[in-house]
Amino acid sequence: MNDKEPAMDAIGQNIHRLNDQEINLLAQLRAARRNRREKAEPVYTTGDRIADRVAATMGSWNFIIIQTVLLIIWIILNVTAYVREWDPYPFILLNLALSFQAAYAAPVIMMSQNRQAAIDRAAATTDYNINAKAELEIELLHQKLDLLRETEVSELIQVIHRLEARLPPIGAAADADPA
Repeated sequence: MNDKEPAMDAIGQNIHRLNDQEINLLAQLRAARRNRREKAEPVYTTGDRIADRVAATMGSWNFIIIQTVLLIIWIILNVTAYVREWDPYPFILLNLALSFQAAYAAPVIMMSQNRQAAIDRAAATTDYNINAKAELEIELLHQKLDLLRETEVSELIQVIHRLEARLPPIGAAADADPA
């Protein structure tokens, strides 16, 4: 057994090594990264595109402003009886139209939100996997740095031992000095 082995054993015991499960996870994450690069953009159905467009339109200030203007015009025309009162006050026809609009808009908006939630969940999973991979890669870098440090320390210890072997014994140096 040489001088290098005990020093490396003592230092090596304090280093965390990746276990098999972590190594397998790292290999899976590396493979998943390659697969994501090759994967094409998601294909949206016609219903998905319609739901997204309806949600984007109904959730905009333009829609709110236009709908508010139309409601005000409807009410003014019916209150002033400018065009024969087709929907007199309590505006039952207007309430029916708004209820109809809400009854169809709500499920479409929910479809869009559910799809967006699924996209967000997938993005969160991807972010988690990226963070786990980065952590494992950093751990591997730490191991490599520790191994380099161990090697350098062992080499320095060997150099010190060789230099000590060249020095004369302490008592012999005092006898040789005539001063």
